[in-house]
Amino acid sequence: MSALHPPSVRVRNVVGQDMPDLLRLDREVFLDDPMPHSILRQFVDMFADHLLVAEDEDGRLCAYVLATPPHRGRSWIVSLGVASAMRRRGLAEQLMRESLENLRTEGAHTVLLWVEPTNKPATALYDSLGFVPDREGPRPDHFGPGADRILMTLHTTP
Repeated sequence: MSALHPPSVRVRNVVGQDMPDLLRLDREVFLDDPMPHSILRQFVDMFADHLLVAEDEDGRLCAYVLATPPHRGRSWIVSLGVASAMRRRGLAEQLMRESLENLRTEGAHTVLLWVEPTNKPATALYDSLGFVPDREGPRPDHFGPGADRILMTLHTTP
């Protein structure tokens, strides 16, 4: 789809038939807290236009980014995941850039996300894209016991 992606990777919107591969990928990336099948299924059904997937040369999903459609100028990045074998190739950055551009085009002026304070690669990526951490700092147990999160915000330009 984009010349910025490695030639062996194709980025596209999710389709319903991707569910088994998307579940596998989500469970691989988020070992301790993958999305339940029913929740991921609903995200695919509701937000297919905002769920980008990357597939490798064998057609297997190797990364995804899920955003919400803009509502009153605000969108959320719900999840970003890259298979361990595909990390450190710029794929997460490219998925984020493509998703953010789509959101800007659709009228998002603010994009928000939650990140684990200990996830330094993700925090560095979001910093490089212009996201700013909330002044409150980490919010203890925000996603449940022991699941602290930092709110990060990006103010987009038209």
